[in-house]
Amino acid sequence: MKKTILASVFRRKMTDMLKKLGAVLVIAAVGATLTACAGQGPRGVSQGAPTIVTAVPEYRLGSGDKLRFIVYGEQDLSGEFDVDASGSVSLPLIGEIRAGGKTLRELEVVVADKFREGYLTDPRVNIDVLNYRPYYIVGEVQEPGEFPYSAGMTVLNALAVAGGYTYRADTSRVYVARPNQGGEIEYAADQNLKVSPGDIIRVPERFF
Repeated sequence: MKKTILASVFRRKMTDMLKKLGAVLVIAAVGATLTACAGQGPRGVSQGAPTIVTAVPEYRLGSGDKLRFIVYGEQDLSGEFDVDASGSVSLPLIGEIRAGGKTLRELEVVVADKFREGYLTDPRVNIDVLNYRPYYIVGEVQEPGEFPYSAGMTVLNALAVAGGYTYRADTSRVYVARPNQGGEIEYAADQNLKVSPGDIIRVPERFF
């Protein structure tokens, strides 16, 4: 009888100890999980690696661009207009406006302000580019000259349009002169180099 009682007490003590040990292990596991999650941060975000944002310069208008002007509620003042050789555009009522060197948003503000000067109470103006001014390729290509610009084109696309290289061409590099840049800049001739409207691309001759 006495042995039976002692065995029963022993079993109860062992059961209590196992329950306490199990609770400790659960708490430890939860803590480790929380610590790991905190170290990882939000899923898909690399901790310690800075976010790099590359700014893309906004397109600036120039001679040869064809623009569409919409003045809301004023059909007679809306239409398609060319930026002339002086960089200006001639509009109904307000006459010549300087467009060269401005972004579309900047030109919208200037035009709206001009219409507000004695013509319209609250003008709303929207401007889009219908056709960009051409780019030019000179030097060691099969067909140098002026070519229509297409959005997103690279220097390799442009060279293909010009018939490709001559046998004398240095195919590793090109020189590009851009409006308001102040001279040529040398670039590697690869798919990463984007063409902009008005660019003058020169392919040099190679030296043996």
